[in-house]
Amino acid sequence: SGRHVLVVDDILDTGGTLRLVCAQLAPARPRSIRTCVLLRKPSKAPPDVRADFVGFDIDDVFVVGYGLDYNDHYRNLPDIAVLRDEMYAG
Repeated sequence: SGRHVLVVDDILDTGGTLRLVCAQLAPARPRSIRTCVLLRKPSKAPPDVRADFVGFDIDDVFVVGYGLDYNDHYRNLPDIAVLRDEMYAG
């Protein structure tokens, strides 16, 4: 209560995670809640969920690496890469 809070997430896509986490923090009455994401998909991010700090805006593509995975694969890649369509059913 009364503290500044920074929520850090990997990607802002549908906004579900940031929306949920910020809603769960609000009853604790923080002094402020700010959000930071490494990646944001502007074409998909809902207008009611905003990131105060954004590392990079990306197209609406499926990315892996640097902690982001697909079915527990590719998480350990040292870079962020686009997963080709033929690699997944997405």
